[in-house]
Amino acid sequence: MRYGFIGLGNLGAHLAASLVRGGFAVTVHDLNRAAADPLIAAGASWGASPRETAAAADAVFTCLPSPAATSAVLTGGNGVLEGLQPGGAWIEMSTNEVGEIKRLAALAATKGIVTLESPVTGGVHRAASGDITILVGGDKATYEDHLPALRAMGGEIFHMGPLGSASVIKVITNMLAFIHLVAAGEALMLAKRGGLDLAQAFHAIKASSGNSFVHETESQLVLNGSYNVGFTMDLACKDLGFATKFGREFGVPLELAGLVEQTFIRARQQFGGGAWSTMVVKLLEDALKTDLRASGFPAQLNE
Repeated sequence: MRYGFIGLGNLGAHLAASLVRGGFAVTVHDLNRAAADPLIAAGASWGASPRETAAAADAVFTCLPSPAATSAVLTGGNGVLEGLQPGGAWIEMSTNEVGEIKRLAALAATKGIVTLESPVTGGVHRAASGDITILVGGDKATYEDHLPALRAMGGEIFHMGPLGSASVIKVITNMLAFIHLVAAGEALMLAKRGGLDLAQAFHAIKASSGNSFVHETESQLVLNGSYNVGFTMDLACKDLGFATKFGREFGVPLELAGLVEQTFIRARQQFGGGAWSTMVVKLLEDALKTDLRASGFPAQLNE
């Protein structure tokens, strides 16, 4: 099976690298040509456009920062749908809207192309190690056709159901992560203002009923001061917007998510859309003029 991979940002570059390491024939494309250099050195081929990338592949993965970017790459005049042959597959790894993924899938179907959605969760560091969780929506037989490639990129893989189902669960998991991040920052600030040693407080929380995956990982980046989680404020605000939209659509009051969304919007305004999402905790640090720092914690989670 030959694969195309379009979108070599913080996440996509690691996912594509796992495909290459897995022995698949991979053609890559990104607006930033230099982002492809390590992959080409490892054995991937370069596609000069989405169309050219798709023409060299049986299936194309996209991992892009917004629904608008995905739509442009897929449906543009030099896009994926112009290059993939009938019987091919488009596999969307971005976090996308349910309505949008279904709209694009319908366009793909008119050209004989099937669609899977396979957003990932667990952090960029787990994408780098090939152990990230993959959430899949779409036809079960198509899922099974591409399961070897998914296994090359990830650890646990969940087929959630029909197309659209993976988008819903991915937004839910991100919503929880952002809520946990804000809560972890408040917890660490309580510990600091309470006179506790922050390193010891971190480990005590990690061993307690109040622990979370976000505390185990992102709290370390706060304590280091790098905040370098590899995920931006723009992406966090996008995903929280999806969550609150689902709340309105499904009739579910999301009081915590709504509050956290506003906190992230404020952080984006303060630090910029390209700032790391973990810097949402810095809002509290700045407000109280109290840094949350402790020695012995890594600047990046793969250290």
